[in-house]
Amino acid sequence: MVDQRFFEDYEVGAARQTLARTIGEADIALHAGQTGNFHPHHMDAEWCRTQSYGQRIVHGTLTFSICVGLAADIVNPRAISYGYDRLRFVRPVFIGDTVHARVTLKDKREGAKRPRHGIVSEALELVNQHGEVVLVCEHLLLVERRPRPSS
Repeated sequence: MVDQRFFEDYEVGAARQTLARTIGEADIALHAGQTGNFHPHHMDAEWCRTQSYGQRIVHGTLTFSICVGLAADIVNPRAISYGYDRLRFVRPVFIGDTVHARVTLKDKREGAKRPRHGIVSEALELVNQHGEVVLVCEHLLLVERRPRPSS
């Protein structure tokens, strides 16, 4: 979906929910290969059976990447990601979990370094099939301001 909003059009408190996605074994194997993170908590099912969760845990960085991907279902050519703050892995995510993202417009403020842009802050929550929040973070967007009429 394409969104053409300017900074002034964003409304604090606006919220949406994304589609869901089930995390599979192939996701973990691919992510491990891309990152080089073959930690046994993610890769060794037998070893994990002896640990407190009793099963493999999805990489936190994969969980974060999935959240970002789900929340990117709307593209605004007037906005660009400015970064992420306050990232927390609230609960573990396991193979077979189905997750969706909740996106809530938390705040908007002036862009001190770029007067033609403002900064929009989205609260992201990744939620599993049990309704439990598994990840939270804040996504900052640099958004173009509406052009001023020429005099």
